[in-house]
Amino acid sequence: MTFTQSWQPLQPLTSAALQSVRLIATDMDGTLTQAEKFTPLLLQTLSELAEASIPVLIVTGRSAGWVSAIVHYLPVAGAIAENGGLYYSRDEVAIGLSDISNRVEHRQKLAQMFADLQREFPKIQESTDNPFRITDWTFDVQGLSLRELQHMQSRCHQQGWGFTYSTVQCHIKPLQQEKAIGLQTVLNRYFPQLTPVEVITVGDSPNDQSLFDPNYFPVSVGVANLRHYVDQITHLPAYLTQKAEVAGFCELVSYMKSHEKRRSNERLQ
Repeated sequence: MTFTQSWQPLQPLTSAALQSVRLIATDMDGTLTQAEKFTPLLLQTLSELAEASIPVLIVTGRSAGWVSAIVHYLPVAGAIAENGGLYYSRDEVAIGLSDISNRVEHRQKLAQMFADLQREFPKIQESTDNPFRITDWTFDVQGLSLRELQHMQSRCHQQGWGFTYSTVQCHIKPLQQEKAIGLQTVLNRYFPQLTPVEVITVGDSPNDQSLFDPNYFPVSVGVANLRHYVDQITHLPAYLTQKAEVAGFCELVSYMKSHEKRRSNERLQ
């Protein structure tokens, strides 16, 4: 199956599909950022979504320490950290989404797995935010080849660990810890009135691919920079934006608003 056969442009996203949308679940780095920064356009767009009563959940690989702050600074309903490991809302302390009985022992085992990889790949370095993590262990992805990443994934799986990577980091994590599974848990607990077709998932890299799995969420969108990973992921999103990074996310929101305006005009006629 070729790239052009696998992907559709965003335009075919029909009014019927958009009409059911009640929540946006989106990755952060490379999806809500531009060159690793938040932009004024993002803040404006998130504020407009809040005013329209469309909740936004951030679903990121970033650490518990980072996400606990971000959820209080951005106009979002909540955020899932560490690729499905924990959930933060504005009103509650962190909610664990992975079954980890002893966090100290868990961190020690993660450190051992990283040490095993580092002996084989001395160049890998622990990420700066790794000390602020609870459920996973991260190191920088920069400078690693696809072949090296695939070998690391195989080594982790042999030891009973999951492994994924994004535009910024590699993650050693519990085998069943995935963004889609964590999002499902949060939706069931905090948004039980919603069905999967009422949720649009958005992302840009391999650690977002569970969000693109139609068995979990049938309406999914990749921002244009996901093209870099088309040969590296199993599940492709249903739709792709024309623009990259946060501009692609805002493109999706603008498209949703245009359809809502059209429906409003039709109701008035």
